Amino acid sequence: MNSVSIFDKKSRVSDKVLYFLIQFASALSVLVLVVCIGYILYRGIPAFDFSYLVNTTSILNDTVGILPNIINTLYIVVVTLLVACPIGIGGAIFLNEYAKNKKFVSVISFTTEVLAGIPSIIYGLFGMLFFGELCRLGFSILSGAFTLAIMILPIITRNTQVALEAVPKSYREAALGIGATKWYMIRTVLLPSAMPGILTGIILGMGRIVAESAALLYTAGSLSILPTNVITHLFSSGATLTIQLYLEMAKGSYEVAFVIALVLIVIVLGLNFLAKWISNKFDVNKVD
Repeated sequence: MNSVSIFDKKSRVSDKVLYFLIQFASALSVLVLVVCIGYILYRGIPAFDFSYLVNTTSILNDTVGILPNIINTLYIVVVTLLVACPIGIGGAIFLNEYAKNKKFVSVISFTTEVLAGIPSIIYGLFGMLFFGELCRLGFSILSGAFTLAIMILPIITRNTQVALEAVPKSYREAALGIGATKWYMIRTVLLPSAMPGILTGIILGMGRIVAESAALLYTAGSLSILPTNVITHLFSSGATLTIQLYLEMAKGSYEVAFVIALVLIVIVLGLNFLAKWISNKFDVNKVD
């Protein structure tokens, strides 16, 4: 009896239609991205001036700039990662390596997925009431950073879990077999092996922080001033680039708004390309 290859079978009309729809959806996704980025470049590049990056907006000095917003964005990114990374990575290590109750792990995993799906405006409302009112932080960079830390926890936790699961079990068995303690095995074997995936999650979380605006409207506020003290500035209101973009659009200052959008696009694309490069560079399953 002659065997028939699946490639020799006639394709059905429905297969061709589905294949066309898949190709169309892929092309449409790329087209939307290209159009959005292209339009921002088209409007932002002609209006761009280096002075925007080094000046602050001042009516008295008749200057327009986004330097305070860039600094506030960096503040938010650093503080958020300092809070979220230990919790997210530590939680993933516990769920992957220590937790034995599968039902408990599934509940935590489900909770993490729910957190990832909550609209950011709700995070902002919670942050305003809890960190702003209850913790008396008011409208401050610290309040915004704590709120965003909760938002990016699912990204960091899930990426860390996936990275740890990708480490071969033989690594664990070999380390434990030569007498290493469990924590020593995690610290010296698992974490270095999973570090590329963990870094990818952190970089994706950074992209979420940079692009966020709704939650920060309720927590970080909209003040754009240069910091006079590194520590006390954390307790003052600070508008990030996304907040300033919203304010400029509300005022009808489209030229400045598109310059801010251009800066944001460059930052977000840079972070995504960096995450992709790290993922490809250290992919243990990648065949050269």
